Amino acid sequence: MSQGDATRDLEEAFGTWKEGVYGKAVTRLKERKASFATTSGIQIEPLYTPLDVKDQDYLEKLGFPGEYPFTRGVQPTMYRGRLWTMRQYAGFGTAEETNARFRYLLEQGQTGLSVAFDLPTQLGYDSDDPLALGEVGKVGVAISSLADMEVLFKDIPLDKVSTSMTINAPAAILLAMYIACAEKQGVNPRVLSGTIQNDILKEYVARGNYIFPPQPSMKLIVDTFAYCSQNLPEWNTISVSGYHIREAGATAVQEVAFTLANGMEYVRAAVKAGLDVDAFAPRISFFFNAHNNFFEEIAKFRAARRLWARIMRERFDAKNPRSWALRFHTQTGGSTLTAQQPDNNIVRVTIQALAAVLGGTQSLHTNSRDEALALPSEDSVRIALRTQQIIAYESEVTDTIDPLAGSYFVEHLTDEVERKATEYIDKIEAMGGAVRAIENGYISREIHESAYRYQKEIERNERIIVGVNAFTVEEETLPRILKVSSAVEEAQIERLRRVRRERDDALVKDSLSALRKAAEGGDNLMPYFIECVKAYATLGEICGVLRDVFGEYRPGEGM
Repeated sequence: MSQGDATRDLEEAFGTWKEGVYGKAVTRLKERKASFATTSGIQIEPLYTPLDVKDQDYLEKLGFPGEYPFTRGVQPTMYRGRLWTMRQYAGFGTAEETNARFRYLLEQGQTGLSVAFDLPTQLGYDSDDPLALGEVGKVGVAISSLADMEVLFKDIPLDKVSTSMTINAPAAILLAMYIACAEKQGVNPRVLSGTIQNDILKEYVARGNYIFPPQPSMKLIVDTFAYCSQNLPEWNTISVSGYHIREAGATAVQEVAFTLANGMEYVRAAVKAGLDVDAFAPRISFFFNAHNNFFEEIAKFRAARRLWARIMRERFDAKNPRSWALRFHTQTGGSTLTAQQPDNNIVRVTIQALAAVLGGTQSLHTNSRDEALALPSEDSVRIALRTQQIIAYESEVTDTIDPLAGSYFVEHLTDEVERKATEYIDKIEAMGGAVRAIENGYISREIHESAYRYQKEIERNERIIVGVNAFTVEEETLPRILKVSSAVEEAQIERLRRVRRERDDALVKDSLSALRKAAEGGDNLMPYFIECVKAYATLGEICGVLRDVFGEYRPGEGM
């Protein structure tokens, strides 16, 4: 029998089943919903067969792990060779407290560090700045100078661990502190491994933690690309983040589209500055969310890999296969956690973590059950880490590469996510790229509309959230939650005052003066940042120089 005859026979048999067996069943008992769709609006059919992937070219669409188009994974052996990095996001209070939490997590089997910084640090203010009042150490660790960084990583060998830092506007300065801290440990920066998020574009649409206008912000990012390509070859110079875009209300498709569009903007800026695409692109990484729509999330990760590979090879003419490979960290969905019945969050996180693993993530953070209430307690963090370890060592889903490949449903969803994301990217490119799409409000409007639709679905009970609009209980005993003491701010400010008393003020003044001159002249600022932090100039002082030279971004003033 020819392939054409087999296809026609299958089409006929499927039509008979749908009109007969399935049709009669639906007539007798109506389905739960009039229409089934993913959170991105992709319609879900009752059944998928080879007919849904009949035109798929295997080598073009799937290929093999470690090879273009990387749909099935970026490493040839994936988890058969090495498990993903278990990187629990942590940071609160003083550097001492966070250092203790880091060492606790490493003792529990965590394999990488991930630093959360407080709001003053994210916005480039010292802990004693009036604008920092009441926020020091509250949502992350307070870092005002190299002295704080030294305490943060005390007794943690930086040549042995991989560190991710969720920092954006002042990312280059925090990286400079990390480099200086490593050198004080006797560690050659060339062996440092880790990531700075360094993704400013998503701040303008999803988080709002920006300092400078876009153009100088983009320059700072390109400076890190250029510096690290020569001096920190193992360091990921940017983690283009879809996580916060998704947290703001984007769909899975929008998360892929807007994240990759931002990634393209960074590549364009670096190439325009004269960098060889293959000199920096292999160290670009990504950061995605994982939500509850299990199969759509898996398809999302697979589609993102394939789409980025094609973008880098065809649009940017990258020649190095490592430049095509999309490597990503995943964090389970913070916005999916509920304050009601918080133990339910353990189940949500498990589903999301499994989707990330089956989607081929390179590192993973699992949220804690109490994060909708406060910073996570040690008990909750341990459960979150154990969730990853049980998936890794007990589920055996890691024993084969891309185990859901070939599923008619998963392959169809992967194609649909890619198709719809490409439509968004093409529309953004027609506007002139991500910066222009941010400037005219397009991306923000799309995210807000998606968030509004999702919330209305919950309010109309079209989308069930267990414990919120269904299966509720009248009284709950809330778990013990972690609270950051007000004494944290006092201790942090005292260390900052001590640093200022004991440092060489002339050296600080000279280093800041050199930085100002370099910023005005357009030099790569990374070497100047390193000299400033080594002199114990503070984060606020360094950002103050940049504010004077670059100005501050104000929404509505244009980009």
